[in-house]
Amino acid sequence: MTAVYISDFESRTRTPRQTAWDIAATVCDPEIPVLTIEDLGILRNVDIQNGQVTVTITPTYSGCPAMDAIRDDVITAFAKEGIADVTVDLVLAPAWTTDWMTEAGKAKLQEYGIAPPSGMSNAARHAGPIRLQLAVKCPQCASLNTKELTRFGSTSCKALYVCQDCKEPFDYFKVL
Repeated sequence: MTAVYISDFESRTRTPRQTAWDIAATVCDPEIPVLTIEDLGILRNVDIQNGQVTVTITPTYSGCPAMDAIRDDVITAFAKEGIADVTVDLVLAPAWTTDWMTEAGKAKLQEYGIAPPSGMSNAARHAGPIRLQLAVKCPQCASLNTKELTRFGSTSCKALYVCQDCKEPFDYFKVL
């Protein structure tokens, strides 16, 4: 009897679409390099038809300047795997929301020094109590004694905050 390792089994049972998704999911966001496009939730779909791979992405906002770089990085990731017939489609609807971010992505933001979004977007809310954001937790010292300095930080999807305790400024990834 030949020993079969889990990785051997997984590689034999994965579909081409799953493999293509995994390739696209390796692409990092150029503005926050610790996040992949899968972590960020902008990787929406991967489809394969007649050998043609189509990757669908949604920008965090319609004017996001990183989308061209992400498109090029997706095509490069597939080229490194020997797959040249790749199209990257940019879709604006439904609009991206921070609800699409993975929990792993939010943890990576925290470790990187950016406060992750807290709560759900208006799109995900249902009838019932209204959640209020009382404070943004400092990613450096975990204090809730923070203050917004400006609604727009280093990118439009982030706000600039300062911690009143450790005095460190930090970005907060806004709930969108």
